[in-house]
Amino acid sequence: MSQLEKIYGVHAVEALLRHHPKRVKQIWLAEGRSDPRVQTLIELAGENRVAVGQAERREMDAWVEGVHQGVVAEVSPSQVWGEAMLDELLDRTEGAPLLLVLDGVTDPHNLGACLRSADAAGALAVIVPKDKSATLTPVVRKVACGAAEVIPLVAVTNLARTLEKLQQRGLWVVGTAGEAEVSIYDQDLTGPTILIMGAEGKGMRRLTREHCDYLVKLPMAGSVSSLNVSVATGVCLFEAQRQRSVKVAAAAKKS
Repeated sequence: MSQLEKIYGVHAVEALLRHHPKRVKQIWLAEGRSDPRVQTLIELAGENRVAVGQAERREMDAWVEGVHQGVVAEVSPSQVWGEAMLDELLDRTEGAPLLLVLDGVTDPHNLGACLRSADAAGALAVIVPKDKSATLTPVVRKVACGAAEVIPLVAVTNLARTLEKLQQRGLWVVGTAGEAEVSIYDQDLTGPTILIMGAEGKGMRRLTREHCDYLVKLPMAGSVSSLNVSVATGVCLFEAQRQRSVKVAAAAKKS
């Protein structure tokens, strides 16, 4: 294998071939694998003139840490977007954007799951601080099941300053905190919204909290006091998506 980044798993590799084929330099398939999912990869690779080779599974096991499903791709390095990307995205977005901020989430599995939920819920981008935060890795891409190749991950130097700039553009900042008095189900999330999820165990940092326009909580009915951050993120994002769908449907009826 070369020194290029190694991406693995059927979904992650297929997403790269569909959305960023120029990044893919070589695909390796486990010997003997010829099922329909692999045939799709072979066809996509052929359409984009990407070389396909075969290797023994035990050899592929040594290339990556994780379940590769008999599919490994050598690709050019991952791209994490800078703050300027946010302005470009917002400038060309119609309607009320939804942005997700992860304030210090360090577990790559959680980041991958959050990217997957953000894409599924229609979020415009995911924002993370450059320091003390997980970033794009093969593990993140595998867990994200292709979402990491679609939704922009934006790393910013100063999260508080970024929030201020976004507020000046008319976005409302909604932070999640267990001690908040308002349930997320009672918060209007249909406007231009930034949803902030705190770090595993620690929650939002003080300065981040101070920049929130609203604080909300997920009501807990059982004995546990909180959810895993990726699970909580999914719940919150899809509540925003639900509210927006209801609003669109109501507007359609009136017209």
